Amino acid sequence: MTTNTTTRMTSGWPMLAIGGALSLFALHATGDLAPAAWLYGIALIRFCRTVRAGRAILGVAAVTALDAACWMYQADLAASPVVLLALAFVPPLTAPFVADRLLTRRLPPLAGTLVYPATKVACEFLVASVTPLGTLFGVLGTTQHANLPLLQLASVTGVYGLSFVVAWAAPVANLLLEWGGLRPVAAYSAVLAVVFGAGAMRLAYAPVDGPTVRVAGVTASRDSVARLGDRIRRYDSVSEMLAEDAATMRAAFEPVNADLLAATAREARAGARIVVRPESGALAVDAGAGPLLDRARRVAARYRVYVQVGLTTYVEAAPQVRNQTVLITPTGGTAWTYDKSHPVPVLEPYQAGPGVLPVADTGYGRLSSLVCYDADFPDLARQGGRGGVDIMLISANTWAGIKRLHAENAIFRAVENGYTIVRQASRGQSNIVDRQGHTLALDDYFDADRQTVVASVPVSGVRTVYGTVGDVFAWLAVAVALGLPVFAVAWRRRAGRGRHATEAGSVAVAHW
Repeated sequence: MTTNTTTRMTSGWPMLAIGGALSLFALHATGDLAPAAWLYGIALIRFCRTVRAGRAILGVAAVTALDAACWMYQADLAASPVVLLALAFVPPLTAPFVADRLLTRRLPPLAGTLVYPATKVACEFLVASVTPLGTLFGVLGTTQHANLPLLQLASVTGVYGLSFVVAWAAPVANLLLEWGGLRPVAAYSAVLAVVFGAGAMRLAYAPVDGPTVRVAGVTASRDSVARLGDRIRRYDSVSEMLAEDAATMRAAFEPVNADLLAATAREARAGARIVVRPESGALAVDAGAGPLLDRARRVAARYRVYVQVGLTTYVEAAPQVRNQTVLITPTGGTAWTYDKSHPVPVLEPYQAGPGVLPVADTGYGRLSSLVCYDADFPDLARQGGRGGVDIMLISANTWAGIKRLHAENAIFRAVENGYTIVRQASRGQSNIVDRQGHTLALDDYFDADRQTVVASVPVSGVRTVYGTVGDVFAWLAVAVALGLPVFAVAWRRRAGRGRHATEAGSVAVAHW
């Protein structure tokens, strides 16, 4: 094979095809492959650097649009109004490649390799912080949820540190392809060695041990959910349900309410001291919530157990739905009533809660609560890390298309903040994960008639750097992304002055 043929195959449009194909397996969706996240950027950056700028932008934009569409399809959102949000993904996914194309060759080699990862993290952080999307899609680091040594980095930098390390591989590899620069490669290799070495040492020499408590997560059986559906399918709106006789609605909701109550008592008898139920697991119409919770209080008091009730209450006041968790204490009291802070855009058109996580000090550590989509917002979850929470109870309700990625996203909140998560999800995967990211229990609603997770979890969490300082790393990435263009201008001017001085010296020598 000639040199020209090799060059053509490793540049231009073939690289767009290779990068685009690999990117489809780096979406953190149902068919993702963790190595693809390290590789696809190499090909796409190579493409951008070897074609005209306009073509580079259009090509990468087309790939990212396809990525967003494929992610929506795999997440079972293609037929939902939420699919319109896919258009919002394209600019932040495209911007890092555009920045690399425009800036890298105007910078010293090592600084040039930082353009892509810094811009990538800045865009991820911007989307998660100022849009209702959170970290649900587009965060590269989430593809590495099973890489335990690398995962420990999240305790210092948050998930964005993983995104940076993975993304940095692409410009470093391209530097080798272009001219074989070794110093940036050595720098990146050293960073990888420190990150993986420190992660391995944390796993080996700071194990999760100490006193434990038995916890359980329970979901209503699929049969009871089907019977509920048969009874409420005839109502076209919440208003119709509210207009119905209260006794009729209590009877309609009874299959799941009674099933959850029985499951709670069963796990309490088996030794669980904390029982978590899923988001919207229990259902009530307005005043019916009180009697429904009283039934749970009697079980909690009888077996001396904490019970987190995921509760949907239909009320007359707009927007007619409240989505809450209620923690019932072993004495039958109420430790908290928490309203979901981040309703899913479009799909959950009700008022968000105040965004303040509840806390309860117990004999089993400090407890707190998130509801489903809340766990996709690191800043909200960090309230638990900052507040010394030991066990985070997460009630969730998903669907088949996002069941896996949503459970895996929650793993990062555990490592970031040094607490164990007990996450119970109806119509999805339920998981219990310790503060280092080890999965202690996992069950799938669609694989079992009666979904239950049980584990003994540590009653003490740990303080983490991320839980204390928050998104300092992400802000540093933003600063680097904004500062590199300024540095590029200064570098070019300095290089220009040096070139002119060299040329003037050459002329003087020639004249002499």
